[in-house]
Amino acid sequence: MIVVVLLAVVAVVALLAAAHWYVWFRLVRSTTANRTARRVGAVVVTVLPLLSFAALGSSRSGAPFWLEKILAWPGYLWLAVLLYLVLFLLAGEVVRVVWLRVAARRGGAEAPAAVPAETVAPAQTQTPVPSRAPVPAAGVGAGESTAEPAPLPEEPEPAAAHASASASASAPAPAPAPAPATQPATTPAPTPVAVSRRTFVSRVVGAGAAAAALGTVGYGAYGVLNGPSVKRVTVPLAKLPRSAHGFRIAVVSDIHLGPILGRGHTQRIVDAINSTSPDLVAVVGDMVDGDVADLGPAAEPLTQLRAKHGSFFVTGNHEYFSGAQQWVDHVRELGLRPLENERVEIAAGFDLAGVDDVEGEKEGKGPDFAKALGDRDRTRASVLLAHQPVVIHDAVDHGVDLQLSGHTHGGQLWPGPYLAGLANPTVAGLERYGDTQLYVTRGAGAWGPPVRVGAESDITVVELAARRA
Repeated sequence: MIVVVLLAVVAVVALLAAAHWYVWFRLVRSTTANRTARRVGAVVVTVLPLLSFAALGSSRSGAPFWLEKILAWPGYLWLAVLLYLVLFLLAGEVVRVVWLRVAARRGGAEAPAAVPAETVAPAQTQTPVPSRAPVPAAGVGAGESTAEPAPLPEEPEPAAAHASASASASAPAPAPAPAPATQPATTPAPTPVAVSRRTFVSRVVGAGAAAAALGTVGYGAYGVLNGPSVKRVTVPLAKLPRSAHGFRIAVVSDIHLGPILGRGHTQRIVDAINSTSPDLVAVVGDMVDGDVADLGPAAEPLTQLRAKHGSFFVTGNHEYFSGAQQWVDHVRELGLRPLENERVEIAAGFDLAGVDDVEGEKEGKGPDFAKALGDRDRTRASVLLAHQPVVIHDAVDHGVDLQLSGHTHGGQLWPGPYLAGLANPTVAGLERYGDTQLYVTRGAGAWGPPVRVGAESDITVVELAARRA
């Protein structure tokens, strides 16, 4: 068993590592040649998963609640962003291939690879040196030429030079000859960076995938933080007496109070339930992720629940992660009645039973159908509260008419519904198993990332209908 668990852990870590490498490769490696940018990207995709592991570990290791709250937001949200980044980037692979092929057919060969821009050194400009004009020979008039150039004048004697200088000073100075025209030396403009077609496509596809992922997660988070919607379902029961026709049970599951969802979340749920004026409230597990000491104030609005026949509670698997008995005792203080493998007769004319969650078997508890349903009158209609849908077959064996469950979150994050379907007989909604009907609510909160995509949170008002009415 230990080997199986270790192999599962290794497989999960390897999968996460591969996902992060893929995100880095497509968003950083394929879009830039800058070494600094690549190193920064590598640091980011290393730190974010560490925050996720820290958030998951702190909730199970007894870390201070304030630390859990700090780690929860970035750690859990990154898991949702990572999921949709990978999905959208994988979809972008198809776009990338098609785009490059179409562009290659239209534009010919691919543009040269990207290279850093360099300033091209200008060609050195030589200033032309005017050649010495030939001296005309004596007796040669203007326009005439001689075959040999005139000899250079010899250096005058000092006295003659002095006389010549005096004569030159008295004579008017000749106009200076114009300088030869030369082109000014100019520096050409820097050559722009050449970006390959492949890099350009990678940038566009990567930016589109990132925007789509962030938009999806943002929309999913808004749905959770805004509170659950109210659904209404009518369930006919063959044994239900006419006196119970139209009896309304408000079913709420998977509230998941914790470092992210707190008192405000509970208040929204309570307000939504009370607005339906239910006859009975059923809280079917996974109410909390933490201790009473930390989350007691967050659960306090449950004292405001109003229902003619009261409010009832059964444990979920997450209560056992936190310490189920402390919460069983605390919900009594909040005005809810825990059903620990027991049954009560509802005055309207049916039996309401509740069983402990399967996770309790690790503590010597767990569901006990014989204790909860063994000696009941089977001519009466029965409704069972059980957190996990997987116990439906035990419910069928004990003649239960309707089982109300949660646990699945409806998959919470698409494509989660397909994975949840592998472990649960029903992921969400109403289905029949023999003479027993099973209704699974998607839940009112979220575990891990406070995000839901394709599985909106809900509170369900189940209205019982008598077939003989």
